[in-house]
Amino acid sequence: MSNARRDQIRDAALAYFDGLREKDFDRIPYAEQVELRAPLAPGGVEQPLVGRERVRAEWWAPLPGLLGRVEVVDLYYNDSLTGVVGEATMEVLLDPPVWLRVADRFIVGADGRIEQQVNHFDPRDVTNPGWKEQAASP
Repeated sequence: MSNARRDQIRDAALAYFDGLREKDFDRIPYAEQVELRAPLAPGGVEQPLVGRERVRAEWWAPLPGLLGRVEVVDLYYNDSLTGVVGEATMEVLLDPPVWLRVADRFIVGADGRIEQQVNHFDPRDVTNPGWKEQAASP
């Protein structure tokens, strides 16, 4: 595989994080039949959301109002250059705001569009604010 392919999958992953940062779904190069798995999506990671418009309606809809800063840490490529994992931190604007450490995996088609995505993160800071303090107390 060439450097051009590596650049193509890098650009797809970075466009995803740019879309989150800019709160602009249309910047994310999702394929029409994208499959998204995420801990906080309806159905969780076990039931993917299938289809670009379904992802927009069911997963994306609340995000613009919840996301603050998005910072990409690094990208990691698989050997066949079909996919990439983007490591990032994301600020979720709760009261108080929390930071999620994420590792999102993308499978990118030959056309440079994201065909599959799996988001990996610990959702407890969102679903159970203050859990760290509760766990630390005797």
